[in-house]
Amino acid sequence: MRVIFPTDENMGYLSKRGAHFGKAKFYTIVTLEEGKIVDVEGIPNPGHSGGACGNAVTNILELRPDALVVGGIGASPAEGFARAGLDVYVDQTSPTVEASVASLLAGKLDLLGGHGTCSTH
Repeated sequence: MRVIFPTDENMGYLSKRGAHFGKAKFYTIVTLEEGKIVDVEGIPNPGHSGGACGNAVTNILELRPDALVVGGIGASPAEGFARAGLDVYVDQTSPTVEASVASLLAGKLDLLGGHGTCSTH
């Protein structure tokens, strides 16, 4: 399973999670197999100012994720991910990717279901 976490730094699974996927400085991509982290990759967020939130959705989908874990997301990109069939989970409490992975594996994160968490979009 390939899971993307928006992060504010590029320190692998110890990275601090970003509050909003589109404004995060990096995307930390975690590959899970049999409930364990087998690979971690960090890439810079290419941004989305030119294409608005639709471009941010495309940026994520090009990374071929199985899931996305966000702290916050607007309604428009949430709908875009729902249309694309990508599972988006919400985690507003875990400070790091490692802690968020543990919550995901424990079944403690809720699926977003195509609705945003932010009112500014």
